[in-house]
Amino acid sequence: MTQFTVSPSRRAVLSAAFGLAAAIGLGAGAAQAQTPIKFSLDWKFEGPSAPFVLALEKGYFKAEGLDVTLDSGSGSVEPLNRLASGTYDMAFGDINSLIKFSDANPAAGIKAIYMLYNSPPFAVVGRKSLGINTPKDLEGKKLGAPAPDGAYAQWPIFVKENGIDASKVIIENVGFPVREPMLVSGQVDAITGFAFSSYLSVKNNLADPSDAVVFLMSNYGVKLYGNTIMVHPKFASEKPEAVKGFLRAFTKALKEVIADPKAAVPYVLARNSVAKEATELERLTYALDNNIVTAEVKKNGLGKVDMTRLSGSIDQIATTFAFKAKPKAEAVFDASYLPADADLMLK
Repeated sequence: MTQFTVSPSRRAVLSAAFGLAAAIGLGAGAAQAQTPIKFSLDWKFEGPSAPFVLALEKGYFKAEGLDVTLDSGSGSVEPLNRLASGTYDMAFGDINSLIKFSDANPAAGIKAIYMLYNSPPFAVVGRKSLGINTPKDLEGKKLGAPAPDGAYAQWPIFVKENGIDASKVIIENVGFPVREPMLVSGQVDAITGFAFSSYLSVKNNLADPSDAVVFLMSNYGVKLYGNTIMVHPKFASEKPEAVKGFLRAFTKALKEVIADPKAAVPYVLARNSVAKEATELERLTYALDNNIVTAEVKKNGLGKVDMTRLSGSIDQIATTFAFKAKPKAEAVFDASYLPADADLMLK
């Protein structure tokens, strides 16, 4: 048998070559290990979307082995439809719409897994100069409300809780882009929308900002949760660790945003060429103060829901919505993907 000898210099070259090949192999393996996630936001890139954008741009998703695609939306109900169609793996949308959708489509299996808007931003926005000072003043007035608007979906509950005669309110189905301009111009007397979007847009475009009035529904008897991160059942069952990794990365980013909202806004501006820094900081701060960092969150931690409260909100939905089979809270929200309790607590 012929024996081959390798000189020290040749051995060094081969060793380096094998080392390079191994490094390339490891790099390829790492790239393959990146799990793609197609994620839908509820709205365009504005201040409140900062935690999602920050987690992506600062590499927190990537550090969890995730290749996340982040798409804007056009309303808090649309992400649910995107998710149900199977074109998206995860999404951010209205949990109350999910509850109703699941009742109509029990086999869909979509679950809420991380509550962000612990207090929902659903609101009715009006103008004092148009005679709107209390919810009852909406009687005899024209309300501009996009049909797929998450806030408008709660209108029946708001009406019931505040003794409004809905037959005396003229509802005009308006598009999202013209909703606030129509109120500013006086074409409608009030609109439905998310407070940090609609109220701030109207206020900032009026000659007299104090003319704007906002009825945050959570202060007027609407005892619901708001927008939540949701997951498609197929993706959750096939990639449970990816779902958990997404929530870990998101929580890390959310805590940074809470600690320093101003530093987070530039990440939003980079994805929205028409956004203004002062406006988006105002939106983000409003959302943090009124919808995200609530007393319940300070006590129990980010992302969670109180199952008793969620059950009560389902009962409230039932006062204006005919369930085929009213769901249990546990069928709506799955807490098993949440980070450890300690990681969810705010300092």
